[in-house]
Amino acid sequence: MPHRHFLLFKPFGYLSQFVSEDAREARKKKFLGVLHDFPEGTMSVGRLDEHSEGLLLLTTDGRVSERVRRKDVEKEYYAQVDGLITDEAVALLQQGVEIGVPEGRYRTLPCAAFRLPAPPDLPPRPRKIRDDRHGPTSWVSITVTEGKYRQVRKMTAAAGFPTLRLVRVRIGHIRLGGLQPGEVREVPELLPPDSLAATFTATEPE
Repeated sequence: MPHRHFLLFKPFGYLSQFVSEDAREARKKKFLGVLHDFPEGTMSVGRLDEHSEGLLLLTTDGRVSERVRRKDVEKEYYAQVDGLITDEAVALLQQGVEIGVPEGRYRTLPCAAFRLPAPPDLPPRPRKIRDDRHGPTSWVSITVTEGKYRQVRKMTAAAGFPTLRLVRVRIGHIRLGGLQPGEVREVPELLPPDSLAATFTATEPE
């Protein structure tokens, strides 16, 4: 049978997996399987942590996951941070910052980062970020080719601006587009054989 491929806007509060071997976690957490009737053998390509949102690729083809993990495949995130992020902090993100990983300390690779001039047009998160009386927030775009655990959150914290909301908006040339939280769209392919030069986005009709 031919492989099947999907785009998903992973909502806040869901794990990037279908089941859990931990009985307590299985009872208390939300999983991707409740969002759509995915075929047997579907796997998520990469992960977003429970409190992160945005573009998640799913496929029945394990080779796709290997290609997405390559260092030449960009992942772009919009991060809402605590405070008005400064040019100095953006420069730190661009140059690479030191973060903690299970193996010890790690310096992130240079990346693309810039302050967004206005809040992006994203659906509201079901759980309120925080009250305005706690001070201003701002948004920054960060594009990385690495995939350390909670890397973008750790990067903004290391630059002095902790992340309050994190949304992945692009993987390679595949964009979140107009997908809504929890929405799934099946697509004919995710990756050409040797690149992520997909030309469709989530806003195009099926």
